[in-house]
Amino acid sequence: MTLSLVAQLISLAASFVFGMIVPRYIDEYQYSYWQMYLLYVGYVGVLHFGLLDGLVLRYSQYDYDELDKARLRSQFQLLLGFTSALAFLTCLASSFFLEGVTLWIVVLVAIGIITKNIFFYTSYTFQITNRITQYAILVILQKAVYAITVVVLLLCKVNDFYWYCIADLMGDVVAIIIGACLNRGLYFGKALAPKECFKESWLNISAGIMLMIANFSFGFLIGGAKMVIQWRWDELVFGKVAFSFSISNLFLTFVTAIGVVLFPSLKRMEEDQLPNLYVKIRDTISPLLFYVMLLYFPGCWILEMWLPAYSESLVYIGILLPIIIFSTKVSLLTNNYLKAYRKEKMMLLINVISVVIGFVLFLLGAYVFSSLDFVLYSTVFVIMLRSIASEVAVMKYVKKNFTLDYIVEFVMTVAFVAIVQLLSLWWACLAYFGVLVVYSVLYRKRIALVFKQVGGLLSKKKTQNSSATSESAIAPTSEKDSEEEGNLLASDNEESEKENNQSKEN
Repeated sequence: MTLSLVAQLISLAASFVFGMIVPRYIDEYQYSYWQMYLLYVGYVGVLHFGLLDGLVLRYSQYDYDELDKARLRSQFQLLLGFTSALAFLTCLASSFFLEGVTLWIVVLVAIGIITKNIFFYTSYTFQITNRITQYAILVILQKAVYAITVVVLLLCKVNDFYWYCIADLMGDVVAIIIGACLNRGLYFGKALAPKECFKESWLNISAGIMLMIANFSFGFLIGGAKMVIQWRWDELVFGKVAFSFSISNLFLTFVTAIGVVLFPSLKRMEEDQLPNLYVKIRDTISPLLFYVMLLYFPGCWILEMWLPAYSESLVYIGILLPIIIFSTKVSLLTNNYLKAYRKEKMMLLINVISVVIGFVLFLLGAYVFSSLDFVLYSTVFVIMLRSIASEVAVMKYVKKNFTLDYIVEFVMTVAFVAIVQLLSLWWACLAYFGVLVVYSVLYRKRIALVFKQVGGLLSKKKTQNSSATSESAIAPTSEKDSEEEGNLLASDNEESEKENNQSKEN
């Protein structure tokens, strides 16, 4: 079993614990406060202002022994000093103006300013020096410590939210300690003079700030919607909506885990293979996700029995679940293709414009229309808009047209949301199943190819040697393996093209 698969399984298990187990055993208010902490601590990484991304861009060509360790140590010490000062000032200011739960949340987020950014530095140093195995182990360790600590807290019947926040911080601290032991030369020792240190940090920030914005803006659509909801509505409403986002994210984590295991690394593909491979992966993702959404109905039935206090959240999940269709395509497909074609600026532009449009709609929904549903519908709409814009950008390079597919996906999304909102659970299940039957008949040849391709990939994965090189922790085991996977996904090309043409004629 490769480290990539282990990492995906641990991430999925952790998401399951956080999404399904914790809300059953702590009360709704405590769960809501925990979700507030997770929301804001998730964005403290912007406070390095691109310094760490700049390190990756400027030093990733060096091996560990070739690095100017004094130069990197100076950046670590500057980052530690800056984040510590910022955390101290945040705690000091909040102690004058805040109290109770809000003060607790701000203080914990302030501590996260230090631990999250130092953890990012730790993980980035392994990426810079191409020590992928150690990097994967570090990420696995951080997730595992967090999840195991949460399970222990639940077994001890701990209800207070701040212990669950501390569990998250503990995961960071343990990973940082292990990373520092493995990378002592990048933490301890003589650093650059202050003037040279600030000059180096300016170069790193200048190089990395755009990449940092691109990375954080990708996930900020959902984060922005949650922030506006938290500002506008009370804790219980926020907690129920946060739970809905958490379950949608569990679906997304599950689908992404499958995609990472099944699909080959684009970096190892020849450029002339990319267009046909794009069609094959896209034709695989969309049908599978439409079928995965069928799990919503038995899932709701189970959740209503398991978490009756969150029954209202099931309606919100029905609105938000189509996010998995569009977010999966962006994360697994369009973003990777834009990177493969070196169009990172286009990706950044699309992400930033989407965030701006999203925030305008979220604020309108919250403060003008006072409609929570409007905010949730806007979230789905903007994520869909971003997905389409990304695909339009990619179409120019793969020379394929997916206009009909956009229309079909839009119709399927609207149909799912309308069915869920208008019908009772099991009638809605039958209605959506009927929609899937019609879709399956119209795209029967494409869907048959999908199952053939997925079956072929799964068979190949079973026969691969379980031992892997360090690089295989996040990529296919070898160039030959990757090429074979690409060829498998690109097989039956004539039949697929014929099916696409028939679909357009229909």
